[in-house]
Amino acid sequence: MKAILFDKHGDSSVMYTGEAAKPNINDNEVLIKVTAAGINRPDILQRQGSYPPPKGASEILGLEVSGKIVEIGKNIDQDYKDKEVCALITGGGYAEYVKTTLATVLPIPKGVSLIEAAAIPETFFTVWTNLFDSGSLKKNETLLIHGGASGIGVTAALIAKAMGIKYLTTVGSNKKKDFMNRLGSFLTINYHEEDFEGVIKNELQGVDVILDIVGGEYFQKNLNILNKFGRLINIAYLQGPVVKANLLPIMLKRLIVTGSTLRMRSDKEKQKIRDSIEAHIWPLFENNSINMIIDKEFSFEEVEKAHEYMENNENIGKLLLKF
Repeated sequence: MKAILFDKHGDSSVMYTGEAAKPNINDNEVLIKVTAAGINRPDILQRQGSYPPPKGASEILGLEVSGKIVEIGKNIDQDYKDKEVCALITGGGYAEYVKTTLATVLPIPKGVSLIEAAAIPETFFTVWTNLFDSGSLKKNETLLIHGGASGIGVTAALIAKAMGIKYLTTVGSNKKKDFMNRLGSFLTINYHEEDFEGVIKNELQGVDVILDIVGGEYFQKNLNILNKFGRLINIAYLQGPVVKANLLPIMLKRLIVTGSTLRMRSDKEKQKIRDSIEAHIWPLFENNSINMIIDKEFSFEEVEKAHEYMENNENIGKLLLKF
């Protein structure tokens, strides 16, 4: 099969289109012929050498796909054969075929195309489990989304808006600020021009839940602007994971600081998230409360260009790689 490969870690130029062995499935797996794969920040980190795949996972990049199930294991219901699905995977998405268990396989929501569905699993699994399982986000609370125009940020905004949750965002350009305002962010802060801590203290006094992909100097500011019983959820560290901070606000305001990764979780944990997403989010797709926001679709030959586009923080919403 064709796949996007790399022989050494480095910038986007190390990737190339080559031939790889088509995966062999076991009795509890399915083989998906890939229509499209989502492009995510962890793909870039893996390519650079700072996010290795779990033991036993494919070395090929790609954490989410959409396509058709073309082979099924002996223990899989025959009805899954030839179904069009999207799936969260532990690796291998940048290829013509990928294998997975059914724990993270979902039907295509009504109103979403097969190609667009490749953009769903990684961000929706991540946002749902962090905001609602770990963060216990409630309708009457205020959510701050850092990196609001990223794939994760836009997904969090779409879910919050559909569920009637008030949210605000930080972004890196006025173009992104205008976009997030149109999407429903009641306050959008361009962090290049304004200090989000000062703005939020002045405008709101504080927020209840923060979804942070930045880390670094944001950590202390996040603690400072959280309301009593607030929750800080860290899911990435674009400014680095090492911080020097005054932890007194955690005690005084009884804050919860948490975070998680998705890739290393067991199938049982992922299946629980999948079932919750299908129950709570799929109806929102079907009644048009949520519509996918895809910035660009790239052919697999353009993978280098696609990674550079994300690394330059140009995207608003998700990026896709089409096979």
